[in-house]
Amino acid sequence: MSEAATTLAGARKGRPSIVQRLVGRALARNLSCLIVPGPEVALVHSLDVVAAGMRFAATPRDANVLLVIGELSRKLDEATAVLYAQMPRPRAILVLGGPAPSSFPQADVAAGLSQAELIDATDRLQRVLAEGAFAASPEDFDAPVLQTRTEYVCPMHPEVVEEEPGSCHKCGMDLVAREAGGDKDEEETPPEHDHHHDHEHHNHEHHHGHDHDHHEHQNHHEHHQDHEHEHPHGHDHEHHQDHDHEHCHGHEHHEHDHGGHDHAGHDHGASGFMSMVEVTKDLPRSADGLAMDWLEVPFGPCFPGLPGGLKLMLTLDGDGVAEGQATSLVGMSAATKEIAAETFVERLTTAMPLAPLSYRLLACRAIEQAAGLEEDTATARACVSALERERIASHLGWLVLLGRQLGFAWLTRRATTLQLDSRCATREQLVALRPALRALTARLERTPLLKARLKGIGTLPVDSYDLRGPVARAASSAEDVRQTDAIYRELGFETRTGEGGDAWARLRQRLGEITASLDLIEAAGEPRLPILRDIGGASGTGEASVETPRGRADLRLTLEHGQVISFQLDTACNHNIGLVANLVEGQELGDALVAVGSLDLSPWEVSS
Repeated sequence: MSEAATTLAGARKGRPSIVQRLVGRALARNLSCLIVPGPEVALVHSLDVVAAGMRFAATPRDANVLLVIGELSRKLDEATAVLYAQMPRPRAILVLGGPAPSSFPQADVAAGLSQAELIDATDRLQRVLAEGAFAASPEDFDAPVLQTRTEYVCPMHPEVVEEEPGSCHKCGMDLVAREAGGDKDEEETPPEHDHHHDHEHHNHEHHHGHDHDHHEHQNHHEHHQDHEHEHPHGHDHEHHQDHDHEHCHGHEHHEHDHGGHDHAGHDHGASGFMSMVEVTKDLPRSADGLAMDWLEVPFGPCFPGLPGGLKLMLTLDGDGVAEGQATSLVGMSAATKEIAAETFVERLTTAMPLAPLSYRLLACRAIEQAAGLEEDTATARACVSALERERIASHLGWLVLLGRQLGFAWLTRRATTLQLDSRCATREQLVALRPALRALTARLERTPLLKARLKGIGTLPVDSYDLRGPVARAASSAEDVRQTDAIYRELGFETRTGEGGDAWARLRQRLGEITASLDLIEAAGEPRLPILRDIGGASGTGEASVETPRGRADLRLTLEHGQVISFQLDTACNHNIGLVANLVEGQELGDALVAVGSLDLSPWEVSS
C-alpha cells in the first residue's frame, strides 16, 4: 500500500484560508472520478467505485479525480495526459494496480487492485483533497503531447493544411494560422487538446464524455482563474471551432487580410468577394446534393458507451457520417522475446483484461499441446464452467455500456450489480442469479421503444465474411468453436443463432447466450480457473482455439526447452473491427455510435 502524497499535484491556485479549507472539505465529500481505461475495466477487477464513495464522471469537466487502473500503453498514456489537463483544478490522481503514467506527476494516492484497497485509497484521497485543494504556488502540468505548433489552413477547405503562410490552391483564399498538436502523426495524436491553462472548453468535447445522442453541446467557454502559466501570445476565444481541439488545433484566428493577395483565375464579382458556387465547387456532395465541409472528429479513447482504449475516427457530413475507422490504442503486439511458459500465460492473461480467463485457458491448452500432454478430462469440465461464467459476466458488462450509451440508468445500475455478483460466483450462486437474469431479459424485451431504437441499426452488409462470436451468430451464422469440443458435446451444447444481423439481434443473441451459459454451468459443475500443468523442458509446436465471449480466438506457438519463442494470436475482434467502416457510413451520428457499440469490441484483443 502506498502512502498518499503530502501535497495535491493538481491543487488550485490560492492562499490557504478558512473559506478555501471549507471548499476543499466539501469537494472531498463529493469525489467524481474519470476512469482510465474505462469503467468496464474496473468492473472486471470487481471494483465497485460507487460503493467506495465516488461517482462516475462522463467528461473531464465533471471530474476531480483521475482514476487510473493498471499500466497504460504509450498511446493511451498520452491521451490520458490530455484528459488530466482538461480537468478543472483542484484535481487528484488515484492509481490502482500499476505505476503512475509516465506523462503525469506523481500519483496523489496509489493502491492495489482490490475493493478493500480502493475503499482505503478513497479515504486517504479525501483527506489529501480536504487539506491540499488550494496552494499558493501549485505545480504546473505539462507534457509533450500538450505542446503546439502553428500550421495554416484554408477557412473554406479545411483539408488544405500547410506549414507555411500562403494561399489555398483550390479557392485562392489566404491560409489562416491555427495551433496544432506537436505530433504530426495523426495516429500518435490523442483526440483531445488542452492548453494547460485550466480553461474548460465546453464545446470541445466530441468524444470524452460528450453524448451526441443527447446533443448536449455547450456553446460557451468557462475560464477558470487558476492559469497554470501564461501563454506566450494572446488568444481570440471568440473564434474557436467545435472541432478544432479534436486535432489538437485549439485556437483558430479567423482574421485575415485579402488586400495584398492576387486572386487571379477566380471570379470575385464587382464586390471583390468570391461566388459561393466557385468556393464550394470542390467540396464533397452530401446525400441531399448540398456541398458541405467534411470534418474529421475522433471519439475516444474514453468515450461513454464505447470501450476504453478504442479510438473511433468519424468523418462527419453535417450530423451524418461519411466514413469512419476504428483503431486500438491498447492492442497487444505479437513481438516477444523468449520467455518461460508460465510467464507467457500470465502475460497473455494480463494483456486481455476484458476476458482474462478465456486467454489463460487458450494459452494453457496451446502450451500443453506443444508439450505433448493429453487433455485432462477431470479438470476440463471445471474450466468449461469457468469459461461460461466469464461469458455471462462479459455480456452483462456489454449491457452496462449499452445502458450508458442509450441513457438507461436503470440498465447500467442493474447490469453492473449482476456483473459484480456473477464474476467470481460459485455454481450455486450463479444458479441463484437465474431469476434476476431472467427478469432483466424480460424487462429489456418490453422496454418501450428499445426495439425501435436498435432495429435496423448496424445491419451487417450482405458480403460480410469471417465474422465471429455473437456478432456472427446474430446474423444466422452457426460459427462457434464449442461445437467441436467433446466436453461441450457431452454437456448437450447446441449453437443458438438469431436473425437480422443488426443491433437488436445482437442484443437478443447475448441475452440468449447468458441463459445458455447458465445451463452449461449447472451441468458442468463448480467453476475452476485453468492452471498450466508441468511441462518440464518440452519442445514442440502447439495450437488451440477457445470461444471467448467475443468469438473464436486462435493461438499457435513454438516451445523450445520449456520457453515460448514465438506465437501467433488471432482474435474475433481482429476481424470484427473491420466492420466499423461499413456500419457507420451514411448513418446519423447517434446511430453510428450505437452500431459500433453493438459489436462489443475489446481494444485489447486487436493486434497493434
